[in-house]
Amino acid sequence: MDLKPSKVFYGWWIVGACFLIALYTSGVIFYGFTAIFEPIADEFGWSYAQISFAQSIRGLEVGLVAPLVGILVDRWGPRRLIFGGVFITGLGLLLLSRTDSLSIFYIAAVLTAIGMSSSGTTVTMAAVTNWFRRKVGLAIGIMVCGYGASGFLVPVMVKLIDTYDWRTAMVILGIGVFIIGLPLSLLVRHKPEQYGYLPDGELPSTVIPEAEVAAVPAPRADAGVKQALKSRAFWHLALALMPQFIAVGAVITHVMPYLSSLGITRSMSGLVATAIPLLSIGGRLGFGWLGDKFDKRRLSAGALAILTLGLLCFEYVPAVGTWLLVPAIIFLGMGYGGNIPILALLVREYFGQNKFGTIIGFVWGVLMLGNMIGPPVSGWVFDNWGSYQGVWLVFAGLTAIGIFIMLNTPAVKIWPRKTGRTP
Repeated sequence: MDLKPSKVFYGWWIVGACFLIALYTSGVIFYGFTAIFEPIADEFGWSYAQISFAQSIRGLEVGLVAPLVGILVDRWGPRRLIFGGVFITGLGLLLLSRTDSLSIFYIAAVLTAIGMSSSGTTVTMAAVTNWFRRKVGLAIGIMVCGYGASGFLVPVMVKLIDTYDWRTAMVILGIGVFIIGLPLSLLVRHKPEQYGYLPDGELPSTVIPEAEVAAVPAPRADAGVKQALKSRAFWHLALALMPQFIAVGAVITHVMPYLSSLGITRSMSGLVATAIPLLSIGGRLGFGWLGDKFDKRRLSAGALAILTLGLLCFEYVPAVGTWLLVPAIIFLGMGYGGNIPILALLVREYFGQNKFGTIIGFVWGVLMLGNMIGPPVSGWVFDNWGSYQGVWLVFAGLTAIGIFIMLNTPAVKIWPRKTGRTP
């Protein structure tokens, strides 16, 4: 069935819907987790490592589910997955509000992980890349800014928790997931050709400027899933970016406890937790735009270098002074935000569009295994030494290794065309 004609290309409506879904769900589940960290520790007396393990469970669950989600989005399209994912996320938050034991706390983490997997980055990136070709970097850059803008929800969550309590806050936010996410998921569509469109909103007679034609890689055979998984390029991309996910998962989870351990007030540490994802918007949008024009491997390595500087600044705040938080949050936000759209562009450039959802699902699966390492390691360090010092320095070293791996990623190859079914 064709969509109604509009002056605005429908692909941009999909970008907008995915932006808002990402903003709300990521703000509550990922960035907002740091706001309930200390209230839960105070109520139950659980260690920081035990609470952090919920984020690791979420990372493991997302890592295991991401490849399956990638396969399903290629077969079913994104709408049903996003709808179901949003619904499950809401249920997970409602269960979290009823937590009375560590096991229930972890079950709620599993539910929210399944929900975020089904409505998260793998699915939204696949939805957007289907609708754009020449402007795919810009479109993805705008869409993933939703994850950065979700930082606005951190002070909202802090205020809700301080005004009521963390349980009531989870109920309010869980209901909000249903009210906001479910209607928006219905706007998402699979491929433009199914609705009478071409990518970028072009008409068959559209004349594309020569400069823009030159910027778009010539059509070539897409890689099959088995081909991609066996390639050096796949593992270079995944292993180069894994240190980023180890480090960022730890920073986002522990930013408020870390700053509290330095004597910084809860309100101020909440602002810092908000600023990191907000500043990532510049990285997401800027690197997404640059990704349509320049070597994506060098851009990715540059983003990792910026992230490394941010981690070094974060490490030395106690020794140098709290003013070092300013460059720390700028570098952290810009660095990790820049690699989010670049990852999608690299996967598309190396392996094509046909199995994009499946292949990026496997990439995210590997990366989320890294994401599950950072939070509990950081919590264990604090539980045993009463300080986070040293852990940020180790993570900075890992991201520096990622730079080297990314710069040595093999060049894009031309995959042989298959006459039979693509694996």
